[in-house]
Amino acid sequence: MTRSIHTIPADPPMESDDALLDRFQRAAFGYFLETFNPANGLSADNTRPGAPSSIAVVGFALSAYPVGVERGWMARDEAAARTLTTLRFFWNARQDGGADATGHNGFFYHFLDMATGARVWRSELSPIDTALLIAGMLTAAAYFMEDTPAEREIRTLADAIYRRVDWRWAQAGQATVRQGWKPNSGFLHYGWEGYSEAILLYALGLASPTHPLSDASYVAWTETYQWENIYDQDLLYAGPLFIHLFSHAWIDFAGLRDRFMREKRSDYFENSRHAVWIQREYARRNPHGYLGYDENSWGLTANDGPGSKTLRIDGRKRRFFSYTARGVPYGPDDGTLAPWAPLATLPFASECAFLALRRLCARHPRVVEGSRLPSGFNPTLTEAGPDGWVSEGYFGLDQGIVVLMVENHRSGLIWRLMQRCPYLGQGLRRADFRGGWL
Repeated sequence: MTRSIHTIPADPPMESDDALLDRFQRAAFGYFLETFNPANGLSADNTRPGAPSSIAVVGFALSAYPVGVERGWMARDEAAARTLTTLRFFWNARQDGGADATGHNGFFYHFLDMATGARVWRSELSPIDTALLIAGMLTAAAYFMEDTPAEREIRTLADAIYRRVDWRWAQAGQATVRQGWKPNSGFLHYGWEGYSEAILLYALGLASPTHPLSDASYVAWTETYQWENIYDQDLLYAGPLFIHLFSHAWIDFAGLRDRFMREKRSDYFENSRHAVWIQREYARRNPHGYLGYDENSWGLTANDGPGSKTLRIDGRKRRFFSYTARGVPYGPDDGTLAPWAPLATLPFASECAFLALRRLCARHPRVVEGSRLPSGFNPTLTEAGPDGWVSEGYFGLDQGIVVLMVENHRSGLIWRLMQRCPYLGQGLRRADFRGGWL
């Protein structure tokens, strides 16, 4: 039979939502397979040459391994072996607070040498990044529950490392937790104040059976919150989107309310839904007239940028930034979007996330090439190519939050694992959370 020259080929079938998620989640998970040091279990902060390890990225890696096992991307014994290598390193690493040590008083320096595990970049001893690392360890302890030598040791070490952290010391006699400590200058002069990703820090710190935060520390923190009305939407304000995501990777806040949220008749889960709506509305309004913004192209958060410089584009002076915490509606905003950020909002606003992901795939093929999403891209810088400027390499925090939040949307795995962790429930109750899964 001869085919008519007038036959119009059918459009290729649209990729299903599940196939789309599987492709992007698996690509993000691959980051942790590729940036792992088998000698000490550390994971790299990013894929650029010479990058150190970030302890927060290690926490995401430890949480991602159970996802890989459940999805069939990694064997359970391999995941357990990787996890055990990591835990053994952190348990045995130097904790004397020296300038080239790994930690002090149970906390760890933010950035570590990938080979030696020693402090690099004169980084701070970081309570928040230690909390993210500990969350990964406790996730692993909740997942690896089989009666084997390796999995028993995982549970033992995770518990021991958590119990060693002196959370009260990190208050430095103040009402709230300090943001860091350095060996030559002591505590940084500012604390964890204002709404941030630190709910996880306070929950773990309050639950400690050995060195807990003071009873009043959490309330003191919430007293620094900023409740606002933006675009006729009431919410607990934080400009960068990641703040509305990171603690949620481990804690299901739906229906879970502390005293602050009970008074506002909201919860942190619903607050993140409002934050997504405000991100979309800001991009739709596009007050600075950047290219590529609309209600389905958004995502202002902490991410890589095109560099610190000022350029004149189409007669307008534009200032650009390197890695910084971009936010809405008050900025900073230099036209740089985080392509991974909408995907990480799936548990809060799945329809919006899918619309953003499909728009990204249709408009910016270079950005989604290989299905692993870069830290940032800036469509306004058209001289860099049809998609504008695109960040080089990949960042572990971006890939980790995608793996965990996509999985929470698909199966709730990380949330369910952490609900088994007695420490998390104890810390939330001590912070006067009620309802939800508690």
